[in-house]
Amino acid sequence: MTEPNRLIRDVPEHRPAAGGIAARARAAAAPPYLAGLNPEQRDAVETLDGPVLVLAGAGTGKTRVLTTRIAHILSQGRARPGEILSVTFTNKAAREMKQRLGQMLGQAVEGMPWLGTFHSIGGRILRAHAELVQLKSNFTILDVDDQIRLLKQLLQADNVDDKRWPARMLAGLIDGWKNRGLTPAQVPSGEAAVFGNGRGGKLYAAYQARLKILNAADFGDLLLENIRLFREHPDVVRQYQNRFKFILVDEYQDTNVAQYLWLRLLSQAPTRTPLPSPLAGEGAEPQSGEAGEGSLSAANHPSPGSLRSPPSPARGEGSSAPIETLRQKNICCVGDDDQSIYGWRGAEVDNILRFEHDFPGAKVIRLERNYRSTGHILAAASYLIAHNEGRLGKTLRTEDVDGEKVTVTGSWDSEEEARAIGEEIEQLQRAGEKLNEIAILVRASFQMREFEDRFVTLGLSYRVIGGPRFYERAEIRDALAYLRVINSPADDLAFERIVNVPKRGLGEATVQMLHEIARKRRIPLSEAARAVVETDEMKPKARGSLRALLDCFDRWRAHRDTMRHTELAEIVLDESGYTEMWQKDRSADAAGRLENLKELVRSMEEFVNLQGFLEHISLVMDREGGADEDAVSLMTLHSAKGLEFDNVFLPGWEEGLFPHQRALDEQGRAGLEEERRLAHVGLTRARRRAKLYFATNRRIHGSWSTTIPSRFLDELPAQNVEITESKGGSGWGGTGGYGPSRFDNMESFGSSYATPGWQRAQANRGRGGFNEAGAAYAGRSNAKRAPVTIEGELVAKSSGTTSAFSTGDRVFHQKFGYGKVTRIDGNKLTIAFDKAGEKKVVDSFVERV
Repeated sequence: MTEPNRLIRDVPEHRPAAGGIAARARAAAAPPYLAGLNPEQRDAVETLDGPVLVLAGAGTGKTRVLTTRIAHILSQGRARPGEILSVTFTNKAAREMKQRLGQMLGQAVEGMPWLGTFHSIGGRILRAHAELVQLKSNFTILDVDDQIRLLKQLLQADNVDDKRWPARMLAGLIDGWKNRGLTPAQVPSGEAAVFGNGRGGKLYAAYQARLKILNAADFGDLLLENIRLFREHPDVVRQYQNRFKFILVDEYQDTNVAQYLWLRLLSQAPTRTPLPSPLAGEGAEPQSGEAGEGSLSAANHPSPGSLRSPPSPARGEGSSAPIETLRQKNICCVGDDDQSIYGWRGAEVDNILRFEHDFPGAKVIRLERNYRSTGHILAAASYLIAHNEGRLGKTLRTEDVDGEKVTVTGSWDSEEEARAIGEEIEQLQRAGEKLNEIAILVRASFQMREFEDRFVTLGLSYRVIGGPRFYERAEIRDALAYLRVINSPADDLAFERIVNVPKRGLGEATVQMLHEIARKRRIPLSEAARAVVETDEMKPKARGSLRALLDCFDRWRAHRDTMRHTELAEIVLDESGYTEMWQKDRSADAAGRLENLKELVRSMEEFVNLQGFLEHISLVMDREGGADEDAVSLMTLHSAKGLEFDNVFLPGWEEGLFPHQRALDEQGRAGLEEERRLAHVGLTRARRRAKLYFATNRRIHGSWSTTIPSRFLDELPAQNVEITESKGGSGWGGTGGYGPSRFDNMESFGSSYATPGWQRAQANRGRGGFNEAGAAYAGRSNAKRAPVTIEGELVAKSSGTTSAFSTGDRVFHQKFGYGKVTRIDGNKLTIAFDKAGEKKVVDSFVERV
């Protein structure tokens, strides 16, 4: 007979069998918000206790997991809405999360006051305890302009030459220090020495002191002062540690040091033993006895590439009682180390790589099932990113079809690249694809100019996401204003725009005076300026600056007919001081603005003279279109994060451009890995088609350079990639090793050679891209060439003349076919084509039928 105790020990543990009655009944009883989650997503939602890291690859349902997890916490009664801290990076992401939660939970989401961005929540905490950091609760948050104005006052008071040491440069340094959680006393002496002959740290301290007097804070203070508040006032940090039962973080891979420190201070469960006294000084080293993460500082934040565990809890300073071992807060961070692409603005990818060391025992859940892209695209992206060493590792997979392979296409130069992509987009449009599902992702903003010009020529609608269109950028408008005044001295709008750009001491009072004189005498502003410099109405310094500007315009105008307009533009930008202004600017976007100015000068080469170029610009700027318009999306790779399209074109995959040479020079291997992550992001934006392009010749920094294909192309898996031939017109192979122009192929024009496009092509043979011997021009630096006209491309044709056509005329266009004129603006016609839709063209390209 078996002993009773033996029977008790032999009872096996029971778990419901997969697919059994109990399991099916349990699934049927699950809350509706869990329906449709895959096993990994459900695991991420239901694992509520302890630290959790959700590695969510591109298109794996990251936002759904985050919002469903909050819904699950609330529905299970684990916390009330006010006890959940959920931080995001943008207001848009916070709004989207609230909307989704509202659909799941109804009005409960309205009671979640701690769902928002890092800075909005940091600002709320700061207002509640403002007196503890020498502020009042109604403090002002300064914008960038006010910040720079204040710094200029401090530079002037300290006798610092603001031309050699611009206020904008100091603002950038201070912002960087605050992003790293550094107070003035903690800035390393070597870094402080890079500004004002070693006075950077002193000016930072003076700036912070001045902010306190003004009862103001800047954007960086919203977190920096939070960190100081938590370190110096243990009772305050304990209050928020007690308040928040759950912490959720979106896009954890993009956190900077200050955000990391802020989260770590809040993410520890409070102890029963009182916290020790705060640090003796801002620059003091943390004491080993400080409980929780009160010992964290920017100084002991691990440097990039290093991994270490957090400080171990020890005995409190001056206390013999042992501190209770800290239990981890219920913190869940969602992110993707393969999409960390913002290192240039302070993001630390090591924050996510270090998660298991910061939170021992953390559970890591990988979301690898992609619901966006086809098999070939995912395979190519996964194979490429696997070349990075600094990653936690995951492989995206899909249950979708393999789809089309990723294509790689080489072109002779950037102009052919733009033509080829334009041709492919038109083919997709004819096949029924919506323009809204097509995107072009570039590495640098200067690449956009050729695509914008090409789309205007083709009549394709487009939008620029994440910034203005090329010719609408501030630096381009300024440069064009100078050229417009040279071309037309009566252009008052252009003259007013640049009369004090760069700064010449000609402020609003001077401009107002010129306007009054111009109105009274009925003359342009430039003539009013000539009149006023001959009087004593202005102060001598301002009068001298205005006279010097007018003399410059006279000199430039005299060169207009004897000098190439591209050379004139370079002289104008240099002699006006405009180029120097951006060279001295130390902001993050100054280098990009200089590249855009060089691209503007390069774009002028295609035109016979300045007048023709400015007329072309008027056509480009005249494009109309609303937010709901079906249009191609044009943006940088950084702006594309979080977006997705059916068809994605990725031009410019060349060494030096992508990966960008600046990233390699400044950051070495870390920069290369971030560039590779950027390539991964670009590929995974595509749902159905990803098309990569590179050019053998590209104009960079004003000079033609022969480039080599990006190393990233050789890191793609051959079985998922297809090599295709450029459709941009010049081709590869054949004459000169690169093939003849497509205009040499008579058959491509059909049976009739009398079309306007064919005639223009024949008239331009031997000019532009190839000389009479068939040799290519583009490999030469600064090669001079005649204006190029290709089939269907408008070159300086627009003018202010009246069109011979009338509204309602039936017309024929060689590319778009038959249509009816719906609007006339000078020689520009808006035509509703039978098949191609509404396009804007110049009247010389159509025939009345």
